[in-house]
Amino acid sequence: MNKTELVSSIAAKAGLSKADAKKAVDACVESITEALKGGDKVSLIGFGTFSVAKRPARQGKNPRTGKPLTIAAKNAAKFKAGSELDGAIN
Repeated sequence: MNKTELVSSIAAKAGLSKADAKKAVDACVESITEALKGGDKVSLIGFGTFSVAKRPARQGKNPRTGKPLTIAAKNAAKFKAGSELDGAIN
């Protein structure tokens, strides 16, 4: 499912117009992004938790030349499914 299909599904299930559903999806994604940028966790009970994982710098290898290189440290978004979501798909 892509974003357009998600917006259509939300619009149909919530009785909203597609424009309103798109605004809601965009606002949700923006709010989660801002919270993660600020170092917070976002917990949606039953659905899951979004958090930030810090990945340290590490040594890698250029696959083309075989020469070693340093991969920079970075923050990565992480999602852990909640028990209701996990139970619904299993």
